[in-house]
Amino acid sequence: MKNYIQPGNSITIPAPAGGVVSGQPVAVGSLRGFAAATAADGVDVAIVRNGVFGVVKVAGEAWAIGDKVYYNATNGNFTKTAAGAVLFGFATAAALSAATAGEVALGDTL
Repeated sequence: MKNYIQPGNSITIPAPAGGVVSGQPVAVGSLRGFAAATAADGVDVAIVRNGVFGVVKVAGEAWAIGDKVYYNATNGNFTKTAAGAVLFGFATAAALSAATAGEVALGDTL
């Protein structure tokens, strides 16, 4: 196909302001993913867009499979609360309220 560029499982972009650390959540416009490497501000870095990822979950809320999960960059954690956060994916495993870790699926889920 003449217009095919790449599979899209990862997209290489310039690292956003402040740079990124490997495994860090990245939200640029509507693009969501996790940095595949550490990169300084403006240096090209692959952002992994598909898969299931272990994330830091806010304590005090339970997650059910399929819940929408948002990333709060200010707090550096994932939550079901949309206010002040960006939609990132969906929970792939239940998590108790006291838990500080969860699983989030990216890809064709948004």
